[in-house]
Amino acid sequence: MSSLVKEDLAKRLFGPRRRRLQEFIEVEGSGAGRCYLCAAVTKNEEVEICMVKHLRVDQEEKYEIIEKWFLKDLEMIDGKEADTDNPYFDMHFHKVYNLEAYSCASKYTFARTLNKLNEMYLKKDLKIVNFDDTYLNDDSIWSSNNRDCLVLMRICFYASNLLCLSLCPLS
Repeated sequence: MSSLVKEDLAKRLFGPRRRRLQEFIEVEGSGAGRCYLCAAVTKNEEVEICMVKHLRVDQEEKYEIIEKWFLKDLEMIDGKEADTDNPYFDMHFHKVYNLEAYSCASKYTFARTLNKLNEMYLKKDLKIVNFDDTYLNDDSIWSSNNRDCLVLMRICFYASNLLCLSLCPLS
């Protein structure tokens, strides 16, 4: 489903504006319709972060950019609590924006994407705090092409270790 939405966003909203959509996540929005937080690259290689409202009008899908920032203006991403599985995070621009992702995994996916885009285009000191570094690094054992599975993979790994330990006889 998300690949269809990404394709639709790229075709209807970002393509006509000559932007390459790199990543998007669903976030809690106010009012009717869904909201997406998107990261896109302009033809001048500037990285935009947009809040997009998704509406259905007369059986037709509509997308509207309701807020836009540039990665160069992002001072910090605060994941709130690295030790808990929560979808809340803050983005610090000229003011702080409190956001709630669809899931903790999607929050990490977006932070990882912004970090990667920063390394590719800006190379500035982007502060990413209150995130578990294990999940932010692309070179980690937990990285995969389907990044939404990262948290689930780690939980399964720990659960299987606990199961093995519980089955071992005590000497």
